[in-house]
Amino acid sequence: MAKTLAKVYSAELEGIDAKLIEVEVDLNVGLHSFNIVGLADKALNEAKERVSSAIKNTGFKPPTKENRKITVNLAPADVKKAGAQYDLAIAVGYLIATEQIRPFSSVDKIFIGELSLNGEVRPVPGCLNTALLARETGLKYLFLPRENAPEASLVNDVIIIPVATLAELINHLGEATAIAPHPQTEFQPEDLKEADIAEIKGHEFAKRALVVAAAGNHNILMSGTPGSGKTMLARTLVSLLPPLTLEEAIEVSRIWSSIGLLKGSYAKSRPFRSPHQTASPAAVIGGGANPRPGEISLAHRGVLFLDELPEFRRDLLEALRQPLESGEIVVARARNNLVFPARFILVAAMNPCPCGFWGDDEKECRCTANEVFRYQKKISGPLLDRIDIQINVPRLNFESLERAPGDGARLKDAVHRARGAQALRFEKSGIKKRTNSELSSKECEESIALTKEANELLKQVFNRSLLSVRGYYRILKVSRTIADLDNSELVEAPHVAEAFQLRIREE
Repeated sequence: MAKTLAKVYSAELEGIDAKLIEVEVDLNVGLHSFNIVGLADKALNEAKERVSSAIKNTGFKPPTKENRKITVNLAPADVKKAGAQYDLAIAVGYLIATEQIRPFSSVDKIFIGELSLNGEVRPVPGCLNTALLARETGLKYLFLPRENAPEASLVNDVIIIPVATLAELINHLGEATAIAPHPQTEFQPEDLKEADIAEIKGHEFAKRALVVAAAGNHNILMSGTPGSGKTMLARTLVSLLPPLTLEEAIEVSRIWSSIGLLKGSYAKSRPFRSPHQTASPAAVIGGGANPRPGEISLAHRGVLFLDELPEFRRDLLEALRQPLESGEIVVARARNNLVFPARFILVAAMNPCPCGFWGDDEKECRCTANEVFRYQKKISGPLLDRIDIQINVPRLNFESLERAPGDGARLKDAVHRARGAQALRFEKSGIKKRTNSELSSKECEESIALTKEANELLKQVFNRSLLSVRGYYRILKVSRTIADLDNSELVEAPHVAEAFQLRIREE
C-alpha cells in the first residue's frame, strides 16, 4: 500500500510565547501502530485515544480500522511538547493522510483544540498567544475552540474560525457548510470592582502618597499599627489607575491566557493580585518544572499587594529585586531562558513590630528592642531601596471617622492628567516608556528639568541622607511625578521636598 503523508500546523507555548509546530502524519505499510514522536509528554501521548474515539464517533474510519503504521511527528523535535491542544491538528492531519476529507491548502492555517471522545472541541490555554503568533508569521486562519474565540479575536489581521465539533470543522474544510469567522472583538475596558478611594475617611497624607504612586507607577510601602487601614488603602490604588489600553489589555491577556485564566474572555481591567504569605517563590515569581508565570507577572500593568511583608519568605522577597528594577523576570533553565513581563506597582504593608504597636501613642508595645530590630531587618536594604514611597499610616481618631470622605473623582482626574503629561513628554523626547518610574538614569537626566533651587535641594538631600545612587534617581522620578500632578514643566524645590518626605518613614 502506498505511503501517504500530510502536514498541518499547530502551536506550543514556551512561557507566554507561542511557537509554530509542524504536525506531520505519516501512514505506512505495516501492522497497526500509532506513535507520536517529538518530545511529547504523557497528556499528548494520550491524544492517540482521544483522536481515535473522536474520529470514530464523528462517523469516519478511525486509526484502529486502518492496518497501517501511523506516525505523528511534531517538529521541531527538540522542543518539548505538552498539553492536549494538538488533538485537533492530529485529527485533521490523519483525515488528510487517509483521504477521508477532500484536499485543501493547509499552509496558511493553524489548528489548536482538545477533542472529547464524542468529537466536541474543548477550550485550551494560550489561544490569544497563538493568534499573535499567526499574525507574526503571516498565517491567515486560526481554527480554535469556540469558547476561546473572543480572546483570540482581539488580534487583527487573523481570521478566527470558532469550532464546536470535529464534524463541523470537517464540513467547513470540505466546503459543505462554512463556519462563520468570529467578528473582531470590540475592546471595552472596565474598572476593577475593588475599594474606591472615595470611601476612605481621613488619611490625607496616605491618600496623597497613593495618588503619587498611581500617577507615576511608583512602588509604595505602608507601615502602621494593626487596623489602621493599610489594606483598605492598598485596595483603593487600582481605582486611581486609568483603564487599560488595547495594547496593555493584550499584554495582560496573553499572560493570563497562557495558564488558562481568561475563561473565554480577555482582560478588561487592571489586575490586582494579593498572594498569601505562605506562597512559594515559584508561585509568586514564576518558574516550576514546566515554567509558568507567577503572581508578579499576573499583576503586569496592575497592582501586586503584599500584606504583612516581613512574613513572606526571605528568598522570595529578595527575588523581587530584578523585576522591580527591570519590569521583567528571567527564568533560567538548562535548555533556554524564559522572560515573563512583570511591570507592576508593588504595594506592601507591614506592622512596625511583631505585636504591631511599636511607636504607637496609645497602646504599649510588648516587643523587646531586639525583636523589633530583627522584625524590621527581615526587609533588606536593597529591597527597600527599590521602593519609591515609604510612609507611616497612623491610627485614625474618632473625629476622622466623622468626616465626610474625600473627592475620589478629583484624585482620579489628577492621576489621569499626570499620566497624560508623561505620555506627551515621552513622545516629544522619543522615549518609549509609559510612566516616570520606568525611566533609566540616562533618560532621567535627559528628560527631567529642575530649577536651580530644586537642584540645590536635591544635592543637599543626597549628601545629608546618605542616599544610594538608586535612591537618588528614585527621588528624582517621584519629584517629576509630583511636578506632573502640579502641571509644572519644571521640577521645583517643593516637589523635591515632598518626594523626600514620601521616601522616609518616621519610625
